[in-house]
Amino acid sequence: MPHIVFRFATVQGQAIHWFLKRNCSVTPAQLGWLYASLCAVTLAIGGFFWFHGAVLVLPFAWLELVAVGLAFLAYARHAADGEHILLQDGRLVVELENGGQLERAEFHRDWVRVEPRAGSRSLIELSGQGRRVNVGRYLRPELRPALAQEIRRALREA
Repeated sequence: MPHIVFRFATVQGQAIHWFLKRNCSVTPAQLGWLYASLCAVTLAIGGFFWFHGAVLVLPFAWLELVAVGLAFLAYARHAADGEHILLQDGRLVVELENGGQLERAEFHRDWVRVEPRAGSRSLIELSGQGRRVNVGRYLRPELRPALAQEIRRALREA
């Protein structure tokens, strides 16, 4: 395989990998520790007021913790979302993970088309053999044309 310089991909042997991940500043484990700390502080304050006669503070503290917990759960569920594109052995394999669900599409290298879905800043559509998949949702819109060009070049030269 000729030496190709990639901006978004990594080369491992004869395989080319593109890993496009959601930009998360807090991991699910860190979020769990934050939530546990929040629970401890909120329940301590609610318990203090309950012991001093303000009995409605504690139920509202529980309600708040449930609401925040649901929001954190939704965030954590999507923290690992991403796209993995693999070019190896004449096949282009695309795996999309969204909320714990994995979608996989496989294309023959010579028959895949790479094009913007609507305009130059839209998602990148990979199509061929009656299948279509959109990639690039975790990349800034102005960088998507460069990714599309890189995938096209890798398909041609690999």
